[in-house]
Amino acid sequence: MREISVKVLVIGGGPGGYVTAIRAGQLGLDVMLVEEKALGGTCLNVGCIPSKALIHAADAYGHALAQATSAPFGLRVERPTLDFARTIEWKDGIVGKLKGGVTALLKRHQVKTVRGHAAMLDGKTCRVESDTGPQVLRAEHVVLATGSQPVALPGLPFGGRVISSTEALSLPSVPQRLAVVGAGYIGLELGTAYAKLGTRVTVIEAEDRILPAYDTELARPVARRLKALDVEVLTGARASGLSEAGDALRVEQGDAAARSIAADYFLVAVGRRPRTSDFGLDQLDLAMNGAAVRIDERCATSMRNVWAIGDLTGEPMLAHRAMAQGAMVAEIIAGQRRVFDKVAIPAVCFTDPEVVTVGLSPDEARAAGHAVQTAMFPFQANGRALTLGADDGFVRVTARSDNHLVLGIAAVGAGVSELSSAFGLALEMGARLEDIAGTIHAHPTLGEAFHEASLRVLGEALHV
Repeated sequence: MREISVKVLVIGGGPGGYVTAIRAGQLGLDVMLVEEKALGGTCLNVGCIPSKALIHAADAYGHALAQATSAPFGLRVERPTLDFARTIEWKDGIVGKLKGGVTALLKRHQVKTVRGHAAMLDGKTCRVESDTGPQVLRAEHVVLATGSQPVALPGLPFGGRVISSTEALSLPSVPQRLAVVGAGYIGLELGTAYAKLGTRVTVIEAEDRILPAYDTELARPVARRLKALDVEVLTGARASGLSEAGDALRVEQGDAAARSIAADYFLVAVGRRPRTSDFGLDQLDLAMNGAAVRIDERCATSMRNVWAIGDLTGEPMLAHRAMAQGAMVAEIIAGQRRVFDKVAIPAVCFTDPEVVTVGLSPDEARAAGHAVQTAMFPFQANGRALTLGADDGFVRVTARSDNHLVLGIAAVGAGVSELSSAFGLALEMGARLEDIAGTIHAHPTLGEAFHEASLRVLGEALHV
């Protein structure tokens, strides 16, 4: 059995893992990356990227359908058709191109890669079952970046018609009916996309409203759009299992009689959990934080020179968090002094309309003991939103009352995901309302709503 020794061993080739390896390679470290399936992990292969491709295709098809029946700005088309197999092929092409890019970057920075199943033997040693036979890898530093996996429900195990987001991104055809269990961002992103593609969608949510992780103001425009798309939403409802024939979902809702919802597929999207099994975690003496691996502000675990990043360490389970952690860990291993001290990590929900949050909501800020001022600027008063034909939504700014330090920024509207970087930068730089108000924002853009919301908190709004 071949044995290899390296300075840094990275387990997992998702966004966190491959960024760790690339940054370590840039810093001149001897690094090896082990990935069992495909480079890019869940995000690139069956998550962030392919879902956004499907969402874009659904948006384009939905707009074309609308223009076949109405012409608000004079454009009318014949009734469009969709070659769904070609849509999936296009989506897979994007994934393949990006995977090729990751492979090239790893090679450029002299990162050695092994494809195979990794099992930790101790805090320094890993056995990998690869296509070329077993290998033993020994490392001075081990970075665990194994990611997360979909949560299954006891009465709805994955298999057959019960699918996770992974299978939902590669269906053989557009289903006639789809039942979505869970009205969080994953369920609503995919449910909305399929509704635009012509599927009859029913969403079942145990909480009393959709997007329970977001505040009510942000969820309200999304709820309006779901209604316009004829998506049936059942809140305060529980999916208890399938019918005997396996073609309908049993749903209980309050005191009402249980009902059955027939569907071609049943998408379970109730969340994700850290992937802590099947890579030898039980061979390591790591402190846990519930289902996640406990880390400190340097992403160090309870074992010396064993690091953990990304979804394995719990919420927020976001690719950009994992990448930032990975780059930091590589720099620490290289001898630099670093801590993960981010003021805010943007979160984006690619529903229709999109939702962005950075920092604290007004209620969270008050709960933290701050006296706050908050105001929103509606896209109904924003020229760019009107020219896009998408004026449902707003930008909201929350700041401290005493010194006007911005504590949180949120937006809901078409294309607001592209505002997330500006929002995050404002919080990281410690911006005050006057800083944003004094910055010239280009006209006409959606970003002007950020400027106007800040002016409105100051009592100086110009366009509302």
